[in-house]
Amino acid sequence: MKRIAIRTDVKKMLADVFTPVGIYLRLRDRFRDTILLESTDHHVAENSYSFIGINAIAGMEITSKESLEFKLPGQSPEKLPIKTTEEVPQHLWNFMKRFEIAEGSSTLKEARFAQGLYGYTTFDAVQFFDTIKLSVGNGQQPTIPLMRYRLYQYVIAINHFKDELFICENKIDGIESELSVVESLIRSRDIPVYPFAVQGEEGKNMSDTDYMDMVKKGIQSCFRGDVFQIVLSRRFQQKFTGDEFNVYRALRSINPSPYLFFFDYGDYKLMGSSPEAQLIIQNGKAVVHPIAGTFKRTGNDEIDARETERLRNDPKENAEHVMLVDLARNDLSRLCDDVQVVHYKQVQYYSHVIHLVSEVTGKVRPDSNPFELLAKTFPAGTLSGAPKIKAMQLIDSYEPTSRSYYGGGIGFMGFDGSCNHAIMIRTFLSKDNTLTYQGGAGVVSASNPEHELQEVNNKLGALKKAIEFAETI
Repeated sequence: MKRIAIRTDVKKMLADVFTPVGIYLRLRDRFRDTILLESTDHHVAENSYSFIGINAIAGMEITSKESLEFKLPGQSPEKLPIKTTEEVPQHLWNFMKRFEIAEGSSTLKEARFAQGLYGYTTFDAVQFFDTIKLSVGNGQQPTIPLMRYRLYQYVIAINHFKDELFICENKIDGIESELSVVESLIRSRDIPVYPFAVQGEEGKNMSDTDYMDMVKKGIQSCFRGDVFQIVLSRRFQQKFTGDEFNVYRALRSINPSPYLFFFDYGDYKLMGSSPEAQLIIQNGKAVVHPIAGTFKRTGNDEIDARETERLRNDPKENAEHVMLVDLARNDLSRLCDDVQVVHYKQVQYYSHVIHLVSEVTGKVRPDSNPFELLAKTFPAGTLSGAPKIKAMQLIDSYEPTSRSYYGGGIGFMGFDGSCNHAIMIRTFLSKDNTLTYQGGAGVVSASNPEHELQEVNNKLGALKKAIEFAETI
């Protein structure tokens, strides 16, 4: 099969007068298919980048369990039937291997940020990775594609640590360059902004009482020995008019996190402020960061210090964390060697919650398919439970709506096998002028239904405040 050569050129600029949000707002009305990824870890040199992707020129997506759709530059889309779901990760990697980095590509390390696909995998896509069957595959149509990844013609990388900006352009035969337009828009003084307003009352897929009743079912499942832990969630929706990008701007201010993202697919958008990585693969090492154990944060230093100690010593929260660290180790061990717990039960503070966080790493075997490793670690145990398959089967029967994006992964997959995906929590789906947002809590035999309800409310606090704040921007 003939491979498609990509030459990545990079133009460097000074970035001290630009912000990622400002650049994105200038570019989004001129170019279709735009994405924005940021991080609040700008004080850390190795994680100080923000990215803007514009103008998708190739990609792949799955809208049903019957077929995959591939799109190559300048060609009509082609469909490939899915004979067995377990072969999907290989099909995805085979598509990526149809591209090769041509001689003459920039040697700057920033070029690699354009040499791969940006996209997402929904929670419901787990049926392509394992033997589990979900109700979403039995007549219930997904609201958005189950998986969607795209190659962008331009990726603008901003190094906040050095105040440098890099315009990375993927050059492919037959694709016209618009570099001068991109550069002109970046330098433009105009930043178009539009208002946002909510409409009507907030909707939900279950009442507080219904959620607590579901938690009681989860507790009984733990007592029966069906699962050790299960993550049960509830969904909210809010209709709106205007520009939902204001909600993203509000959220990144209210709840700064390692993973901030806004992916615009035209008829729907995904935006979030996630604290948790789904999977990182870099330099031959795979990393996951289990987050389990959550208390509310007040903003009062003395109270939060007491709550931190209470979290450190809480038997239920610690048992949940230990269980999910073990699950992360087991997941990585399926395709990695030398799996270790590098950091254990560190306390991290976010705008509305205090979390316990660990880090588990493994050595990636040579020539590994990153989609296969994503599949083996998907979804995160912190969004499903343990044992994972049984927990997901129970989630599918207990929760009244399919999860769609919630609990899935979003980020980058490189042609070199690298991967950086966040878990889609603290995340909005915007579709048909409706914001959908969801939160869950880990349920064990020692759980208290009222406490789990409060944990969900704590986790969603930043999102609900962002909606309110967005109306004032």
